Amino acid sequence: MEINNKIILKLIETLEELKKSVKDLKDIKIEKSASENDEIDGIEVKSPIVGTAYLAPEPNAKTFVKVGQKIKKGDTVMIVEAMKTMNHVPSSQDGIVKKICVKDGEPVEFGQKLIILE
Repeated sequence: MEINNKIILKLIETLEELKKSVKDLKDIKIEKSASENDEIDGIEVKSPIVGTAYLAPEPNAKTFVKVGQKIKKGDTVMIVEAMKTMNHVPSSQDGIVKKICVKDGEPVEFGQKLIILE
């Protein structure tokens, strides 16, 4: 494969221009959206195991919880599947769901935040 020197020189020039433009942008702060920037305080319900989180008992079914919903201690908030076993995750406290931190079908780790209660 033969490399064209003109193309390489053009790439180097373009990269140098890019470096200069990035240096000019250092003073500009990129603001995150409110959801990324602010941590939500509250009671965290965490995953008891590693697996796949499911927000409903089966596909296209009603979810266990919704944001704003009142739940009681022991209510199932989601299912975490591990090794073909469906493990119901109970709420650790009474409260109102402030945020659901995982998406349906998303892999979760042990101790990962699943939902936040008020």
